[in-house]
Amino acid sequence: MAISDPMLICGGAGYIGSSFCYCLKKEGYHPIIVDNLSKSDGKVVSDFEFYNYDIGDYDKLSSLIKRRKIDVVFHFSAFIEVSESVLYPEVYYENNTAKTISLLKACIDSGCRYFIFSSSAAVYGIPDEIPIDEESLCYPINPYGKSKLMIENVLQDLEQKKRLKSVILRYFNASGALPTLETGEAHQPESHIIPNLLDVALGRKEYFQIFGTDYPTYDGTCIRDYIHVEDLASAHLLSAKYLLENNKSEIFNLGSEKGYSIREIINKVEEITKKKINVIEGKRREGDPPVLIASSDKAKKILKWEPQHNLTSIIDTAWKWHKKRFG
Repeated sequence: MAISDPMLICGGAGYIGSSFCYCLKKEGYHPIIVDNLSKSDGKVVSDFEFYNYDIGDYDKLSSLIKRRKIDVVFHFSAFIEVSESVLYPEVYYENNTAKTISLLKACIDSGCRYFIFSSSAAVYGIPDEIPIDEESLCYPINPYGKSKLMIENVLQDLEQKKRLKSVILRYFNASGALPTLETGEAHQPESHIIPNLLDVALGRKEYFQIFGTDYPTYDGTCIRDYIHVEDLASAHLLSAKYLLENNKSEIFNLGSEKGYSIREIINKVEEITKKKINVIEGKRREGDPPVLIASSDKAKKILKWEPQHNLTSIIDTAWKWHKKRFG
């Protein structure tokens, strides 16, 4: 059975959402983008059918879903900055939780059957064991992670009542650029490590700041699992196919299963860009766990998902895209 087309991509003008749209287009699908452009410049939307809607606008979303007979909705419309969520938790609960609930109501009331939710490894908080699998307890330590977990709980309740089937995808650190260079990572403001390092390499920033050098890790800096955005995109398409074929909700981690410290990422960026990165050391940020590394065995087994990119590929594609856009 084929996935119903078109598919609705909420947040499709952003980094991961737009990358997914280009991957869908390459596979012959017709993605429809909904985005309020609050966190993106909208440069990619001219290539797709686009509606400048907020996901909290129930009337517009329900009308669109009914009119276009949307059967699968992908949700990428989240605010993602951990430190910002600590400062302004009400903003994150409004956008990531309240507005998403409005979107879910629009889906249910309009006859949409399937929902793919972009969640986060932040739902785990500080894990008891590494690597983290889907059975690990969820104790998020920042409002961003809490806002994601709330929607996970709503989706599981909807599954129990047979009102909406969903796949929850817990990302680890999305990174890299599409090898074709249509999209890459650039947030407003930018807080992610790889694009910030590349900004220094290009001379767009004077230095890169490490937030915390006294973590209980082998070099004192945080360790994270980085997954290429094209590998994330393939997992989303496989998730939609899984829902259609099995009509069963699931939760999957999406990560590379390898952890790299901040200092290791700096060294790899210097190696690939051939640029020396000016680094200063600062204090820890509130809400940052020391180590997050995924177990993606479940996604590999059930979805037959296999990541194709390693850290070198992640930084190499990101560097090429960064030079194309900002160089």
